Amino acid sequence: MKIFKIKEDITSEIASSFKNSIAIDTEATGLQIPSRDKLSLIQICDEDKNIYIIQPNKNNYSAPNLVSVLENNKILKIGHFLRFDKNSLEFFLKCKIKNIFDTKIASKIVRTYTDAHGLKNLIQEFCNKSIDKRQGSSDWNKDIDKLSDKQLEYAANDVVYLHKIKSELESMLIREKRIDIFKKCLEFLDTRVELDQKGFKEDIFEH
Repeated sequence: MKIFKIKEDITSEIASSFKNSIAIDTEATGLQIPSRDKLSLIQICDEDKNIYIIQPNKNNYSAPNLVSVLENNKILKIGHFLRFDKNSLEFFLKCKIKNIFDTKIASKIVRTYTDAHGLKNLIQEFCNKSIDKRQGSSDWNKDIDKLSDKQLEYAANDVVYLHKIKSELESMLIREKRIDIFKKCLEFLDTRVELDQKGFKEDIFEH
């Protein structure tokens, strides 16, 4: 695993290096986006486990090279709980993320033998690794050069295992004949994010 710290936007060379899939995650100043909190970091992991941790420009969030990747329908974007990350990235970067795979949704559909669907649980089961999530409550808005090694490692851990987890969950979905319903859930995610942005946080399908 190699970590690259980047300010504002990835280069066009990095953008063109992504071929089939990337893993993505974000860090923010809190969970109330867009009403209160701001997008702080964007993490990307390519298929060779190169980690790019990007600190966007807080004045205008302009990142055309990154947006070109997020909107590229030929590149799969793998994330865990993309409901939050999709919301953050689309609102602040003014883009529309295409071609996604959400490991949390996949886990809930196919890992019905457990109620533990957090990223830490999936890493433990499929990668046999135990990660420390205590750095999650951090000031991610400080200058990227002032982030500690532990903070950078935490941010990298949120993406470096996702390709492996995606592969395992996809095989299970196909085996259990639940891949079609999973894909329908991904299609609905656009609507779920729009509901979040309009303030509808509750499950509107409940009685």
